[in-house]
Amino acid sequence: MSASPLDGIIVLDLTQALAGPYCTQLLADFGADVIKIERPGSGDQSRGWGPPFVEGESSYFMGTNRNKRSLTLNLQDPDARAVLHALVDRADVLVHNVPREKTRAKLGIDSATIRERNPRLVWAAISGFGLTGPEAEKPGYDVIAQGMSGTMALTGEPGTGPTRFPSPMADITTGMYTAMGILTALLDRERTGEGQEVDVALLDSQTTWLSNIASAYLATGTAPAKRGNVHPNIAPYQPFRAADGWFILAAGTESHWQRVLDVVGATDTLGADERFATNRDRVANREAMEAALEERFANRSVTEWIAAFEAVGVPCGPILPPEQTLEHPHLSARDMIVELDHPVAGPVRSLGNPIKLSRSAVTYRTAAPTLGADTDAILRDLGYDDAGIEDLHGRGVV
Repeated sequence: MSASPLDGIIVLDLTQALAGPYCTQLLADFGADVIKIERPGSGDQSRGWGPPFVEGESSYFMGTNRNKRSLTLNLQDPDARAVLHALVDRADVLVHNVPREKTRAKLGIDSATIRERNPRLVWAAISGFGLTGPEAEKPGYDVIAQGMSGTMALTGEPGTGPTRFPSPMADITTGMYTAMGILTALLDRERTGEGQEVDVALLDSQTTWLSNIASAYLATGTAPAKRGNVHPNIAPYQPFRAADGWFILAAGTESHWQRVLDVVGATDTLGADERFATNRDRVANREAMEAALEERFANRSVTEWIAAFEAVGVPCGPILPPEQTLEHPHLSARDMIVELDHPVAGPVRSLGNPIKLSRSAVTYRTAAPTLGADTDAILRDLGYDDAGIEDLHGRGVV
């Protein structure tokens, strides 16, 4: 196995909550040395988010902070900012989620200050609304981005109120986009020798989930409607009820539809019905198509229908609760469940990295750090002696 692709890349992580930590964990999985800089005493706000806690450690925090080192710095103190700037001088990336420029300047992490010290550094800002525009500098969380992006209004069945997606998808999406931006900026630096700013907003990132819905509205001006579990452009492409539960059928092509007809024994009936002749026709006559299929699906179990459709190559699948998903043997075979030993919580399982590279595999080296676990070691790397480190601790600088 070759060396990790980001070996030698030093990332200073000043983020909290989820979007930033998820971004930097992605980088850490590929070998970056991620130094998580936290407030003394309390640390990342998500250390207090729970339950559940395992031996006092937040499972929320442990899920997005593996492969990192923790350094505590009170950036209100000039001596702490001196430590940070010494790290900046040797770092490649700084990631933060401080929305206000006045606060960034006060803490010494504004782009002008940081990149004047190290022009090769990539400075990445994660915020609710971005660094520009009329909403810039407003605070933001995942649920606000879901609400403003249009996705919450479209989630759920027709006639119901807005529904928040249960996991923080705006945070996760923003983390992924930020990691992509950082890697792009690092590649550009290889060509130009210069770093740059990366500006990623929760609202921008979550709005990209509108995707084909946005394309339809921008092309026609017709406001999208809440659709529930059906696809606005493809039919059948949705859950159906079998004799003992629900399953997904996704007939995305006309060939799939013909095979569906064969499996349900309806080639001479539904197959001859002009209302269902093409995908356009089936979308227009969706309710009639659904009723005809559901009448047939009620006669067999989920397992039987899935086996029958899989045998002829029609995309389908069960609808699993999270506990079955997380214990599924396929995810285990794909290394999507990772177990690492935490110094306080013991063996801790978390979701793995979904990116699979043929030569440069991700590495799972350490569990999420306890608060300030690496402070002394990092200070020694910067040239501080034992007396100097003790002094910084005594004055609450670290």
